[in-house]
Amino acid sequence: MKKIVLTVVAVMSMTMAFAAGENDNNTATTNAYKFNVSTYALSRALNLNQDQVDMVEDINNTFAVEMMNASVADGSERDVKVKASVKKDLSYMRYVLTDRQYREYVKLLNVTLNNRGLNK
Repeated sequence: MKKIVLTVVAVMSMTMAFAAGENDNNTATTNAYKFNVSTYALSRALNLNQDQVDMVEDINNTFAVEMMNASVADGSERDVKVKASVKKDLSYMRYVLTDRQYREYVKLLNVTLNNRGLNK
């Protein structure tokens, strides 16, 4: 009887450890898609005026929501959604920013996507 109880406890412990590892991996994947960009820091980096700050904040909020939607999609669909979100974000920013600001924004976005492993 004692052996059976110890065997059950060991199996449950291994199962719980495996499940915890799965949850950590999922959390790391989800965190890669969180884009809570500081509008203040971005406005300083790009030297935005007040009208641009308001529009960029709205665009960033939309981009963050779209990226979180992409994070819950399946594998190949996820890549398509990420690319569509980035393309839409860049088209909106192109409309709002000057040429110099846009080039700098593209650099910042590429670095961020590369650091998170999303730029393939």
